[in-house]
Amino acid sequence: MNLDRAEEALRDRIPREPEVFIVLGSGLGEIVEAVADPVEVPFSEIPGLPPAGVAGHEGSFVFGDLAGRAVLIQAGRYHLYEAHPAEIVVAPIRLAVRLGVGIVVLSNATGGVHPSLEPGDLLVLDDQLNFQWRNPLIGPVLPGEPRFPDMSEPFDKDLQRLALEAAGRCRVSLRRGVYAGLLGPGYETAAEVRMLRRFGADVVGMSTVPEVLAARSAGIRVVAFSVIANRAVGLRGDPLSHEEVLEVGRQAGQKLRRVIMELLPTLPR
Repeated sequence: MNLDRAEEALRDRIPREPEVFIVLGSGLGEIVEAVADPVEVPFSEIPGLPPAGVAGHEGSFVFGDLAGRAVLIQAGRYHLYEAHPAEIVVAPIRLAVRLGVGIVVLSNATGGVHPSLEPGDLLVLDDQLNFQWRNPLIGPVLPGEPRFPDMSEPFDKDLQRLALEAAGRCRVSLRRGVYAGLLGPGYETAAEVRMLRRFGADVVGMSTVPEVLAARSAGIRVVAFSVIANRAVGLRGDPLSHEEVLEVGRQAGQKLRRVIMELLPTLPR
């Protein structure tokens, strides 16, 4: 993908540089409604970007003011299970870095692996496990991305603290946890969930990991939230559907929206 052409096309559509890049997961699109003076740019209008192909993912960038900050929102994301190459999955992150963002706020809808987690709970992530067997940094080294980035702290500790403080002011329960990224698109088996728990995972999903790798490689600070959309297979007694994930994500997304709105003004500039 030609990032130079994509950057030029997106930069021409937004009035100024964004400070914060926000990536919205399945069913979490309501935060877009709070953006003041929004400028929407569909993925299909950016050279090299395909449209989003998963239900619950709109497929556009939205620029505007949110809680006093200039934000660029990725409403919808790409997934490896759609057969997109890793460079497409993380292209929005790399474009945001080129546009000048210093902080990335990620969100996702996940299955709760820890037995104490229930649908609707919120986590701020403090580590991740890559079981997708893919890495967007494979290949030629891009400018600004080192060959061997340090991943000892994928999620920024100070931003986690600010997120927990914001949640406290909103009276929203927010826990810390470890995200396991699997390739998908099938939901996990009960045996896989037991394996993930033994490896230290608290939640499981099919995104996020490549985006964190790309952002951290570029030196960008990352904070990430997981909405527990369901108890993982083996911890529940009935089958799981994508419609259920979307509906719980929409309901819990209202809590996450409050936390993010409270967090944004406190983020370092």
